[in-house]
This record gives sequence, C-alpha cells and structure tokens, in this order.
Amino acid sequence: MTGPSIREAETRDIPTLVTLIRALGYEVDEDGLGARLHDLTEQGRPTLIAETDRIVGCITLGITPVLHRPRPVGRITMLVVAEEARGQGLGRLLVEAAERHLRAAGCGLIEVTSNLRRADAHAFYERLGYERSSYRFYRALTG
Repeated sequence: MTGPSIREAETRDIPTLVTLIRALGYEVDEDGLGARLHDLTEQGRPTLIAETDRIVGCITLGITPVLHRPRPVGRITMLVVAEEARGQGLGRLLVEAAERHLRAAGCGLIEVTSNLRRADAHAFYERLGYERSSYRFYRALTG
C-alpha cells in the first residue's frame, strides 16, 4: 500500500464512487452520478478522493453565499471512507483538504450535516473540532 493522496475525482473514478456512495445507503447509478459529477465540477465544486493503491474515500463540497454572514458558508455535503480503510486517518485528510479548498474560496464557516443514526460520524466530526450548533429540518418536494 502506498501513502494516501488526495486528488479531484475524474470520470474514470465513477464505478468506485458508486460503490462508496451505495455503502452510505444511497442508491446511485453510474450515468446519474457521472452527470452530477460533471455538473458539480463545472460549478467549481470538486469531489475530492483519497487514494492509496486504490480509491478509499471521497468528500463533496458546496459553497453558499448567504445574506446573514459577511462571507460564504462552506459545506461538506458528503464524506465516505471505505469500511476496510476506516481508522487510518483518511477521513481527517479528506476534511483537511476540503477545509483548505473552502478557505481558499473565501468561506468563513464550514458546516456539515450528519444523519441522526450516524453516531460514529458525529464523534468523528467532534474530534476534528466541529460543534453541534443547530437542528436541520427537511421536507421532500414532489411533483
């Protein structure tokens, strides 16, 4: 195994990204994921991947200008590390890379949402210095 590196995802990574995202419980397919990866990349919202001798994790980012803050809000929209690669510091490397990217983009704050059932993820973010600060509410839009 080589040391981990972080790079932007490319089209050739889509099959592995599908596997990682399905491990989170989301049903995705290669065509849909490829289209979204392309769109996000075009918008300047890269998907970063952690790679050793293979892809073992990814993180996605968002940037939102908001009226109530002087600088945009950065957002970690998804983070996943392959189960067999957890506990090796790869999640931390991905978050640090995301923080560098969002800081360089002018963000003054980074937020992340984590499903209530993901207690291990909550503990992970807290170890990295993230604080619980709010409730998130959602409503699916149909039609």
